[in-house]
Amino acid sequence: MSDIAIKVQDLSKVYNLYDDPVDRLKESLHPFRKKYHRDFYALNDVTLEIKKGETVGIIGRNGSGKSTLLKVLTGVLTPTVGQVIVQGKVLALLELGAGFNPELSGIENIYFNGILMGATREEIDGKLKDILSFADIGDFVYQSVKSYSSGMYVRLAFAIIAHLDADILVIDEALAVGDAFFTQKCMRYLRNFMKTGTVIFVSHDTHSVRSLCTRAIWLEAGKILDQGSPKEVCESYLEAFYEQQQGKSTTTKIKAKSSSDTTVVIKDQRQEFINSSTLRNDIQIFDFDQEAPSFGQGAAQITDVKFLNNNGDPLAWIVGGEEVILKVEVLVNQVLDSPIIGFFIKDKLGQGLFGDNTFLSYLDTPVCCASGQYLKAKFSFQMPRLAAGDYSITVAIANGTQMDHIQHHWVHDAIFFKSESTSVAAGLIGIPMHKITLEAETDN
Repeated sequence: MSDIAIKVQDLSKVYNLYDDPVDRLKESLHPFRKKYHRDFYALNDVTLEIKKGETVGIIGRNGSGKSTLLKVLTGVLTPTVGQVIVQGKVLALLELGAGFNPELSGIENIYFNGILMGATREEIDGKLKDILSFADIGDFVYQSVKSYSSGMYVRLAFAIIAHLDADILVIDEALAVGDAFFTQKCMRYLRNFMKTGTVIFVSHDTHSVRSLCTRAIWLEAGKILDQGSPKEVCESYLEAFYEQQQGKSTTTKIKAKSSSDTTVVIKDQRQEFINSSTLRNDIQIFDFDQEAPSFGQGAAQITDVKFLNNNGDPLAWIVGGEEVILKVEVLVNQVLDSPIIGFFIKDKLGQGLFGDNTFLSYLDTPVCCASGQYLKAKFSFQMPRLAAGDYSITVAIANGTQMDHIQHHWVHDAIFFKSESTSVAAGLIGIPMHKITLEAETDN
């Protein structure tokens, strides 16, 4: 147990639901204890362990039990059945305004909230200046918090937990209401805290879970449906989301034959460049994986994905910064009146780096296609320079609009590629510069 931060064993949280308020009174007065309620399991037989130093993301639809689990872990709720063991001091940012007295000012709530979290008044005195600086809400800190916007609530609440000593941080989806600048500030703090502490992070944003977390847990109807690597769990969750909206996938196991000529000689683009630097961004491209995990309704199916040069030749190697064409080929199984083909490129953690789709380009002139036809989408762009590492491309074909569509075939990791060497100076990708200047001037 020395390396375990949180251990949950056979945990259930049950609520009594009454169809009529008077049924509660009937049940309490009935001489034979007749039940007038039905049991609702917000959590149902949950067992898990979180190790010290782990960052665990919890995903799931609304009502799946995420917030209930966090409240049990932080002691806000008492479990109906089961055991929870927590080793270390826990600080939590749960729903908006939790722990605040709306009649008190921001300053007063800093002390009120801090004392509730176990800090002394002297400790808060020493950290008050840093808390106010982090929250950055100006003179509003002297106003009652009932006048605060949701963003100001989050700023103040996060500033408090960020400056009180903790071993375990529990962060609910409240961060979603913050502005971009404050969210970045919070993320910098979280990444620094993650070096030594344990974080439990709840979010609907699977990109954040894949970016921040070392493990993901998928809750559904109060039960753990899956747990493991954030990339795999988030992909399974995404597939289930589409199936819940549109029905069971029909394309996952279907492997159609490509209409492309497979006898074309693959061209190595390295031959066209002078290898004058060890920093040249050489990117090795692997073949389209017809066995890659996929899902969808099956009215269309992706049969081939490849990179081409400007002459239409398939590429087995790309140099970062050069013009390329990504070609996606789709076999149409049923009539489509507004097809959309798209892609996005992900790093090894599953973070989406960039991508696009055909929707806006053909918004006014949709390409209708009949069963048996092939759709061929081509995306021409300048390949960014990529940091050394492994990458993949996810591709999809849908029908409808960006906001309202049916997903017919979504292929995870259709192509893998590997960036060997790089000249990326900063960030996840390097965008080729059109021009960089440096001038020295003397003022007149």
